[in-house]
Amino acid sequence: MDTSSPKPETAPPTAGNVPEFSVAEISGAVRRTLEGAFSRVRVRGEITECKRYPSGHIYLSLKDENAKLESVIWKTAVPRLSVQPENGVEVIATGRITTYADRSKYQMVIDRLEYAGEGALLARIEKLRAKLAAEGLFEASRKRPLPALPQVVGVVTSEAGAVIQDIRTTIARRFPRRIILWPVPVQGAGAAEKIAAAIEGFGRLTVGGAVPRPDVLIVARGGGSLEDLMAFNEEVVVRAAAACPIPLISAVGHETDTTLIDFAADRRAPTPTAAAELAVPARAELLAALDQTGARLRGAATRQLRAAETLLLRLERRLPDIPARVTDYRRRLDEAGDALPTALRGFVRLKREAIGPLAVPHPRAAIAARRHALAMLESRQAAALARRIQRGRGQRALAAFSPAPLHALLRERRARLDGLARQLEALSYNAILARGFALVRDADGGPLTRAADIAPGARLAISFADGHVAATADDGGGKKRGKPAAQKQDSLL
Repeated sequence: MDTSSPKPETAPPTAGNVPEFSVAEISGAVRRTLEGAFSRVRVRGEITECKRYPSGHIYLSLKDENAKLESVIWKTAVPRLSVQPENGVEVIATGRITTYADRSKYQMVIDRLEYAGEGALLARIEKLRAKLAAEGLFEASRKRPLPALPQVVGVVTSEAGAVIQDIRTTIARRFPRRIILWPVPVQGAGAAEKIAAAIEGFGRLTVGGAVPRPDVLIVARGGGSLEDLMAFNEEVVVRAAAACPIPLISAVGHETDTTLIDFAADRRAPTPTAAAELAVPARAELLAALDQTGARLRGAATRQLRAAETLLLRLERRLPDIPARVTDYRRRLDEAGDALPTALRGFVRLKREAIGPLAVPHPRAAIAARRHALAMLESRQAAALARRIQRGRGQRALAAFSPAPLHALLRERRARLDGLARQLEALSYNAILARGFALVRDADGGPLTRAADIAPGARLAISFADGHVAATADDGGGKKRGKPAAQKQDSLL
């Protein structure tokens, strides 16, 4: 068609030549056109305006630098998603283009999501890592030591892979222990939730229950791409590992692979085999270490004994000749024992001589002496009178002598003597003895006034009002037990 030539003017078509459609017909035609042209498409874009509704549907938009495409994920497709939609994540969405007739809008119905390359995955992982690190889930203070020799080892991994076989072989070779496997899928839709449920399930086991609670837990997976390992980068798995009450070892991927569960675990192993080696010690190494420790202990004990023997020999040289000293002391003791009776008698004699001037005579003896002197005086007066009579002066002497003054003097002296005798008797300790008291003397005759001064087994002399008793002191707390003497003495001294 030549566009350079002028177009002839034509009259506008009449209304009868233009077809007439209803709104529903137009909407249906547009929908069929779009769904026919875009029945299965893959769209790359960044998720924005993501929102989950109570009905279970997820509404979101995919955008790039120039446009935005509204999208929806029906609730029946949500469980099959391998990637959960989040704002800011670049993804590749697979689905179909359709229209929403009520609002004259077109949208994409998504049934599959994938991360748009490793860059998007790494950006998402880094964002989640920063968030969990800010919460303190990766702090070193949260790390717990592994048990030295666990009885039960729990393993969370796939039951079909080679990982569980490597772990079983390594543990059987190093130190056979009981292994409890909790099989889970390690990639794909729902893998993260099942891994987290297995970790939490092991933590809920009770000690001594029907299923024993593991002493250490291994979460393992073989190598793979970043997309294959994404289940171990999910927040639900990382939080379950951080909250697990059992010491946990992560062994995901190869040595160069790093997932977020490695930061939350108590220990990270580069491979599942290395995780098994961390979980249990090598029996041969333990036996060798035990033998080495035993040898060191025996050597240390031998050195200690030799040092003690050397010290004893040095001390023995400084000690005197004990047998000779004992023999000398025994000889001195025998000599002192032989001289003891003689010295004791001399000591008693000296004590008696010292207290002799202090001895108080018995009041009866003093009264008898006074009476004897008075009788002697009377007899001398009578004899003098008789001599006077014999010399021829008797009559005159008798006439001059009157006995009345003499008798009066005698009565006065006798009365005074009786008063003094009564006073002396009242002041004498014999009156105290007569009232029920006793005088206790030691073997040397010295008075004893305190029970504490009497040694057990000491010989005692106890004086009563009518005589003396010999006694021996026992050890009953100062109480004395007397034994009657074979012979009573007449005096208290």
